[in-house]
Amino acid sequence: VQLQASGGGLVQAGGSLRLSCAASGRTFSGYNMGWFRQAAGKERVFVAGIRWSGGSTYYADSVKGRFTISRDNAKKTVYLQMNNLKPEDTAVYYCAADSTWSTIATMPDQYDYWGQGTLVTVSS
Repeated sequence: VQLQASGGGLVQAGGSLRLSCAASGRTFSGYNMGWFRQAAGKERVFVAGIRWSGGSTYYADSVKGRFTISRDNAKKTVYLQMNNLKPEDTAVYYCAADSTWSTIATMPDQYDYWGQGTLVTVSS
């Protein structure tokens, strides 16, 4: 499966952005999906994940209550709605697909496919 992330940009603290990740290729609905982010000079970390059915989600503590992950299997797209953004949310955001029919994975090496990343910059 190929993944294409979009929707990043520059926003002031307290603002909102919605990231999208469009998939092509093999069956999208069979994959758990995740969003990760990587700030400059830091490791890539888990942000949010959603099971293949959309029936279960999981969030990093740092974004819980502010970010919402969702998916539309008919459109082969996963979204990350980001509200009340903070300067510490500044990072390149990546979407990823996990082909194992398991619980939502939180480690990068558990995901099989990656999008190219989209930059989110939050100014104070």
